Amino acid sequence: MFSQEDMAVISNSVLFKNVPENISKVLLADSRQPEIPAGQTLFIQGEAAKSMFVVLEGWIKLTRLTRAGDEVVVTVYSSGESFGEAAALQGGLYPVSAEAVTDCRLVKIKAKTVLNAIKTKPELAIAMLSCTFRHLHELVMQIEDMKARSGAKRLATFLIALLPMDGKTRSIIPLPYEKALIAARLGMKPESLSRAFAKLRDIGVSVSGRKITISDVDLLHQYVEEEKPLT
Repeated sequence: MFSQEDMAVISNSVLFKNVPENISKVLLADSRQPEIPAGQTLFIQGEAAKSMFVVLEGWIKLTRLTRAGDEVVVTVYSSGESFGEAAALQGGLYPVSAEAVTDCRLVKIKAKTVLNAIKTKPELAIAMLSCTFRHLHELVMQIEDMKARSGAKRLATFLIALLPMDGKTRSIIPLPYEKALIAARLGMKPESLSRAFAKLRDIGVSVSGRKITISDVDLLHQYVEEEKPLT
């Protein structure tokens, strides 16, 4: 049903990381593997939450409409990340909308399947609590970054997360999606993102379209770790 590569992604996801293998097999046996083309909506804010998801490939953005009708990007998820757990498990409504930024492959797990499994496998409940706590922690850290870090440092942190784990001191990476979405994800306006890129030129980060060249990876890490007032 799932390839070896897919199973590696699933087992390391936040949703399944703490779930015993025998229980994972039960949950995945009743799951689906939808393919979502770029631009397609997976679910909308206020829709009944009946499923949770793991991203196998691609990028999914979660957005929320404010009372004023503005769309706010809450986060963007990629391979190995999960979403929708808390709303689905409590039988509530999705508090956000989910849309494919690129072509995506997902794992879709029914909330009913998870809840039924919890009745006979109470250790699964602990794993689900751990998962929702992890997402809460990520949200708190995201808010902290927006409040306490400059736009340039937020951008630098974002770029570091995209770097391959090859130990090279110089790297060329493609941006995974358009700059306007990156700006929204980082809590900036597009013009602020441009200024942030300009600031990073001093430490060897150059931009050509959606291709980013980082001439000194160690220097970029040092820049993020420096404790300096916002500028």
